[in-house]
Amino acid sequence: MAPGLVDPLPPFESPAILPCMDRQIGISAEPVDTQRCKFIVSEPVYPSGVRRFESPEEAAGSPLAEALFRVPGLEVRELIASGNLVTVVTSVPTSWQVVGRHIGAAIRSALSSDVAPFSAEPVREPSRVGDDELYERVHDLFETQVNPMVARHGGRVELIDVQDAVVMLRLGGGCQGCGMADVTLRQGIEGMLHQFIPEVKGIVDITDHTSGANPYFASAKK
Repeated sequence: MAPGLVDPLPPFESPAILPCMDRQIGISAEPVDTQRCKFIVSEPVYPSGVRRFESPEEAAGSPLAEALFRVPGLEVRELIASGNLVTVVTSVPTSWQVVGRHIGAAIRSALSSDVAPFSAEPVREPSRVGDDELYERVHDLFETQVNPMVARHGGRVELIDVQDAVVMLRLGGGCQGCGMADVTLRQGIEGMLHQFIPEVKGIVDITDHTSGANPYFASAKK
């Protein structure tokens, strides 16, 4: 066992198994360290994704989360529920042998109730980020990640403007007129924008690809 880790706890058996119709709920604990412990339950506690709570206020409306924040001597910093797993993170080193039975009893009590132990993830309104703020964030991303990437191929990306969350840009250097420019735009730049700034709705390339050292759009003959 790695130094500092807590010995694994045996499956919890509360002194009085709470009535759960014709089933018994098994719970075992797997301490990660003195401030984090995973509780594995024999049936799902939150089957529809992941729920995370960082305060009693966030736990309001979720009976099991509310109960765990109230456990005596357990200074909860974070709760994470997913599938058959409840992870408890504390603010201070904790003896899981001491508080484990209280946690097990809270889990059994919540699962024996007719009320769901955790509420559904609240629907969040999409953030309304202004174009000015998006411009600053896109500019920083271009300077710190996009341009160092394209500079290896002698290119550069210039941010022209952000209008209605659509990024307008111009390719320069080796990217102007390059036959791989569209790949760079769609798989490289657009992919990074979606990953780091999901509020961006799209990109518009205003580059004149008919000019440049190796244009892939043939110039019109005069």
